[in-house]
Amino acid sequence: MRRGQPFETSDGTILNVDTAGEGVSVIFQHGLCGDAAQTDEVFPPDMGFRRVTIEARGHGQSQAGNPEQMSIATFCDDIAAFIEKNLAWPVVIGGISMGAAIALRLAVKRPDLVKALIIARPAWLTASAPENMAPNAEVGRLVKTLPPGEAKAAFLAGPVGLRLAAEAPDNLASLAGFFSRTPLDVTAELLTRISNDGPDVTEEEVRGLTTPTLVIGHERDSIHPLAYARALAERIAGARFAQITPKTESRPQYVADFRLAMSNYLKEL
Repeated sequence: MRRGQPFETSDGTILNVDTAGEGVSVIFQHGLCGDAAQTDEVFPPDMGFRRVTIEARGHGQSQAGNPEQMSIATFCDDIAAFIEKNLAWPVVIGGISMGAAIALRLAVKRPDLVKALIIARPAWLTASAPENMAPNAEVGRLVKTLPPGEAKAAFLAGPVGLRLAAEAPDNLASLAGFFSRTPLDVTAELLTRISNDGPDVTEEEVRGLTTPTLVIGHERDSIHPLAYARALAERIAGARFAQITPKTESRPQYVADFRLAMSNYLKEL
């Protein structure tokens, strides 16, 4: 059963902490404009672990707070503060897409808090504003400048929308959903700010990680290139790599593969 509880950040923003299961806590973070439902879907149930998702500012049931604080660094600091206040650490931390970037940053900047790392469908390596995040930034720009219906139509008919329709229809479906995500002003801020952000870690810091790590990726995903997942698995010493079924091919199999990869990894910790 899922449960929610409030957590107040140092600047007074109230975040929702969504949990499910019983046992050792595992921090598992959602992607950009996602929420705890995304992490709950793929987290393996009934394994003696408790999934803990701190919904980031402007996501899920959390307050948005000051738009200037919408950054991967701030989201990471919020999680570090939650861990220090509420959990016995070090803990396992992971995430999907933006959540993976947050987890990677935390492992680099606060290794004392991190027992093991799970990087799923990474959308960043080390650089800010990678080209694969440009579609998200474009959606944010259109939402800021056009009425929602016109913005969505322009995106779907434009070169990025047409390319994704052919290459990565699951990415396109997610992006299309952002045009009706409310509140629209918060959605636009998140898409533009986070797409131009990054984990702010160096190549040397990533290669210097000694944290046990699982990296998960799949094909047919333009926003989260399989090459990024492979690259991180190669750069982090001793990392395990798992390639799973793309959502575009079969969502049920994607979920089953994701859960299996995580459960096999967690069993060994």
